[in-house]
Amino acid sequence: MKARITGVATYLPERTLTSTDVERRIEGYVPHRGIVERMTGIRLRHVARDDQQASDLAVEAVGGLGLRDHPDLLIFASASQDMVEPATAHIVAAKLGLSCPVFDVKNACNSMLNGIQVAEALILSGAHRRVLVCSGETPSRAIRWQVGDRAQFVDSFAGYTLSDSGAAVLVTADEERGIFYRDFSADSTAWAIGTLPGGGSAHPRDPEYSYFRGDGRRLKEAFERIGPDIFLTALKRTGLSWDDFAVVAVHQVALPYLHFLAQVLDIPAEKLVVSLPEHGNCASATLPLQLSLGGWRPGDRVALLGLGGGVSMGVMLAEM
Repeated sequence: MKARITGVATYLPERTLTSTDVERRIEGYVPHRGIVERMTGIRLRHVARDDQQASDLAVEAVGGLGLRDHPDLLIFASASQDMVEPATAHIVAAKLGLSCPVFDVKNACNSMLNGIQVAEALILSGAHRRVLVCSGETPSRAIRWQVGDRAQFVDSFAGYTLSDSGAAVLVTADEERGIFYRDFSADSTAWAIGTLPGGGSAHPRDPEYSYFRGDGRRLKEAFERIGPDIFLTALKRTGLSWDDFAVVAVHQVALPYLHFLAQVLDIPAEKLVVSLPEHGNCASATLPLQLSLGGWRPGDRVALLGLGGGVSMGVMLAEM
């Protein structure tokens, strides 16, 4: 028995902000015009309506799957959440009218990839046969718009790349094809490089900690310290090359780093789905978004390469 990805859908809010809009919205410190797009390659990002929650974006994405049968498990896998308690998966299930077991999985931008990993494990164990993994990302709620000086702008810069989005992936038991390789790694000593500190036990109520903050340079260095071996080892152990895949989906935070990683891994440009310029950093919804945009057909192989704060890396290879 294998676990096969049989459905992928995403939801992108209609409202968008250009990088110029972002720079104009910042109050206090005035950044150099054009710096956001120049540094990241991002032209547009999506912004949820004020009345939309993370659960709503997930529900919209699930609607795009056109499900005929209810899943027997729902996993909400996202960096965002409606509230600290209960698990946002309960809220999603209630809005969808589902009565199956539910729980949340959270691991920054690798949340969806880890959610699919858990779904596969539960299917292979025989515990479940149809698992719905969904995400609703609302990082726009954590962007700092009141900026005091250049240092605070730099500390807040990663937030200006983020985009709201929803994603849904259906994973089902299949006797013929499905996920055939997965591997994950982490360097948890680097957890403090990128954080959204508020809402937890460390900073339960201080609004100053309700904004995303991070150091892009140190984050890049942390990923380079882990190295690309996890991705290259996947090819070595399976005897495949990137040419054997219809789509190589890579988490994208900035075009310069995507180009650097693609060069290091020798990924052909035609295998990549470059989602970043028109959609921004969609956090955990990025890989499903690229599958939705990519040109694959049933039976094709796809590769999912994940990068997440904390920091963590993951690779999953699947026959669709």
